[in-house]
Amino acid sequence: MNSSLALIWTITAATTLLQAGNGLLQALMPLRMQAEGISVASIGVVAAAYGLGFSTGCFLAPSFIRHVGYIRAFASLAAVVSVLVLVMTQAHSTLAWIILRGLTGVTLACIFTVTDGWISARATSSHRGRILSIYMICTKVALMLSPLGIGFGNIRTDGLFMAVSALISLSLLPIAATTTKEPAAPQGVRIEVRKLFAKAPSAVIGAFVVGLVNGPVIAITPVFGVSIGLGQDQAAALLFALQAGSLAMQWPLGWLSDRSDRRYVIAGLAAGTSLVSLLILWASAQGANLLILWSFAAWGGLALCIYSVCVAHACDIVDPGQIVSTVGTLLFSWATGVTVGPLLGAAAMEMMGPKGLFIYSAIASLGLVIFIVVRILQVQRSPTRGGFADIAPTSSATGSLTPRADINAVEDQVSASNNSRQAEEPGQKADASSVARADTAS
Repeated sequence: MNSSLALIWTITAATTLLQAGNGLLQALMPLRMQAEGISVASIGVVAAAYGLGFSTGCFLAPSFIRHVGYIRAFASLAAVVSVLVLVMTQAHSTLAWIILRGLTGVTLACIFTVTDGWISARATSSHRGRILSIYMICTKVALMLSPLGIGFGNIRTDGLFMAVSALISLSLLPIAATTTKEPAAPQGVRIEVRKLFAKAPSAVIGAFVVGLVNGPVIAITPVFGVSIGLGQDQAAALLFALQAGSLAMQWPLGWLSDRSDRRYVIAGLAAGTSLVSLLILWASAQGANLLILWSFAAWGGLALCIYSVCVAHACDIVDPGQIVSTVGTLLFSWATGVTVGPLLGAAAMEMMGPKGLFIYSAIASLGLVIFIVVRILQVQRSPTRGGFADIAPTSSATGSLTPRADINAVEDQVSASNNSRQAEEPGQKADASSVARADTAS
């Protein structure tokens, strides 16, 4: 265990610093754009540009890493992101924000592919769960706490953007100082939406709706907070609450999903998301700021966990050799939702005011509930024990990044007993194929 930690501490430290900057940027950008008079609809377009850029980066990442290696890829990409953040201080038009946010989406997707691939390759079979947990906790805590940094600066000046750039630049230090050998070159990911939909439609639609809902909420939450009368630091705290709720509920919900038909859990989470969306609307109308904060935590604990259950559900169904393609396909479905969702969420706010965002969230989540319930009535499935991994839809399938994931999958398959193979094996491979990180959809 200690030797495994020694192999991943540099990439974990680097990713933690990177996510600290990324989390602060998530809160800062929409507030800065709103302060400059940019409309909510335009902010939604900027968020959609990030989703499009991110999905593009996921496809470009394997070939880029294969060409330059993990260390050089991380260093060069982090430097580019740092520069892009500094250029944002000079962005005064919607087009400029769209271009810059789209480029950060491409580069961050490639960086997260580097980090996930590195962790997946270095985590041994016997310690993989604990290694991934340490990595996930560090990065999630950074992403959760960093938006609170809004309270230490002025969104109208450039200081906070400089802080983001500094954190991203500092992430280069652990990578530059590493003495460990970088992992083997990555492989590509095949996207087969139609084929996976035929086998696991609930997972494909679930991942898509997650993007539709989570994308605009995370992107526009700071603007929503300011629009209902909160200060900029309180509005940023709503992002903290979202991530804190996700961190607190991820594993209890995973435990539950391992002991039932996962579609019931997906439907329950979506129904809860719809109800909590209505609670947020009520609390906002009452001006109950503390209840709003707790409601956002509950929303994050429900909505931000759906994707993980969708991935586990799909991995329960497909053949072992299709795990990598499955996770990559679900990522594509999510990215499509993230590209479209901010446009719809922003349009709802334009038409109905701040409440439109969570009216949209409630309706979209309810639509997922209806689809899942219909599928449950059509097809009955047995509960599947094991297999849940805290997976965030923020990078391509890490199992595709290194042949080691496939080797471990074969070893797991051989060692698994016949009556537990379907229950245990997909979970082990899902751990290898997607390392967790908070939903950074916007």
